[in-house]
Amino acid sequence: MSTASTIYGDLSGVEFRTLYSNGKTDGCLVTEANSLTTPYGTLVPQYEAEDMGRRAVKPMYFYKDGALKSIALQSQTILKTTVGPIPAELVTFHKNGSIKRIFPLDGKLSGFWSWKNEFALATNLFFRSPVGNLSAKVIGLQFYESGALKSITLWPGQTLTIETPMGEVTVRKGLAFYESGAIRSFEPLKKMEILTPIGMITSYDNEPNGIHGDVNSVQLAQDGSIEALSTVDHAIHVSASGDAGKLFHPGVKNNVCGDERKVSIPMKVRFEKNQVIFHDNPAFSFDIREYRFEVRMMDAVTKEPAYSCSE
Repeated sequence: MSTASTIYGDLSGVEFRTLYSNGKTDGCLVTEANSLTTPYGTLVPQYEAEDMGRRAVKPMYFYKDGALKSIALQSQTILKTTVGPIPAELVTFHKNGSIKRIFPLDGKLSGFWSWKNEFALATNLFFRSPVGNLSAKVIGLQFYESGALKSITLWPGQTLTIETPMGEVTVRKGLAFYESGAIRSFEPLKKMEILTPIGMITSYDNEPNGIHGDVNSVQLAQDGSIEALSTVDHAIHVSASGDAGKLFHPGVKNNVCGDERKVSIPMKVRFEKNQVIFHDNPAFSFDIREYRFEVRMMDAVTKEPAYSCSE
């Protein structure tokens, strides 16, 4: 066993550590209780796994100057943040020492411990945001170096009803902000019609990917105008004078359960300056001033994806 020094205090019971070239600790495990004094409260790094729901003891990680990069806590701890007091089991930090991400729970997801087990332990959080006071069960919160709220990641089944430049919207999965507080992106719960530079398009992502709400299917510019969206309902025919044009449309795939059900693959449409870009592919970029765009309804031959093959 050995000790290690950090800018928040000394650590004892250090079992493993690696060193940067400057001699500072990169990461370490501790096997006994330690207390680190930080601007957000006293943090006790995880030194034992208390129950089957927690991961095995995780190492702390540090930046080269000794500032904390990541720490798993022995027990859920209330941290003082710019959005109010938030419970945490895992915290990551920016290089300047400010909080980067907070995870209220840090469960060991496995065949024996599912997200539903983890969700059952989650509690409703009340916190401030650029769109007002909010309440929901969240997987995590992300912050800018300035302390401004960057994104909210919701547990499955959780929603928030917020005011957006497009009116009141109920969102699921995630909500992200610019540092100024303007809405950067959100994941709508239901299909919504959005007026775009090429006409009205119904936006909806039937299978929003990822485990965080940092980037969502409806993306806005700082001024509130539409920057990108995903659609499963519309195809867009692009043509120039004198040519047959090209049709861009959502895809179709087989349902994961192997039955005959077909599932739509959303089409991403991005609006950048005077360009319309499909599938985030520069090869499918068209100047609004030079091409004609016709928004067409897709045939309703697909169904919602099944998340359980017993559905």
